[in-house]
Amino acid sequence: MLDDFLVRAVLAAVGAALAAAPLGVFVIWRRMAYFSDATAHAAVLGVALALALSVPVFAGTLVVALVTAFGVARLSGRGMAADMVLGVAAHSALALGIVAASFVQGPRLDLEAYLFGDILAVSVTDLAVIWGGGLAVAGLIFWRWQDLLIATVSPDLAVASGIDPDRERLILMLALALVVAVALKVVGALLIGALLIVPAAAARPMSRTPEGMLAGASALGVLSALGGLWAAWSFDTPAGPSIVCAAAALFALSSLFAGRRSA
Repeated sequence: MLDDFLVRAVLAAVGAALAAAPLGVFVIWRRMAYFSDATAHAAVLGVALALALSVPVFAGTLVVALVTAFGVARLSGRGMAADMVLGVAAHSALALGIVAASFVQGPRLDLEAYLFGDILAVSVTDLAVIWGGGLAVAGLIFWRWQDLLIATVSPDLAVASGIDPDRERLILMLALALVVAVALKVVGALLIGALLIVPAAAARPMSRTPEGMLAGASALGVLSALGGLWAAWSFDTPAGPSIVCAAAALFALSSLFAGRRSA
């Protein structure tokens, strides 16, 4: 069954959506949208370095995403304005990655595949990486769920409960870097942030509990992945952007539903 490229694409999209959903709720609660964009844009630099050094793209992307995440967090903690640091990091990392890609020897690097995803070219090995990384992210989030939730709601309460907020933030950074490396093949560096944020934002108006929002984000993420692939297949549109468009449509419907309920 895995010899069918469309089946592999569906499995990859679902795996990436399930990896991003648990982290997406924390990205929204902690207002880390720009932080996730800066980390995702650095993935292009990771791709270029991985190809130049002949190491797996997943490893290069993961390392560069981690370095970027920790670097941004460190600079923000030294009194620099967070939005300024994130803006510089996001655009600089993307530009540096594109420039570095031009120096890669051999066949010219197809940057479009890494910027917007190339889900229809997913291999069985890619599937193993996506689902393995996704399970690692989900396991990390569920293992630390209570501590992460308390540290997000109130850092002071977390300290009083014996929880280190900085440690929980580092765990989220690790999970974010993993999601970037996992989702790069599916939606590309420019749209990874959308895969994190939009399904979680769509689930928020319909959720009464944190656990409910996580479940809703997971369901809407999978629905976005399947709907986007159907649209790409039916209308011959790019698969990665189509997945994000499907998620945006679900967000619009959710916002409309929330508006009517409050009226």
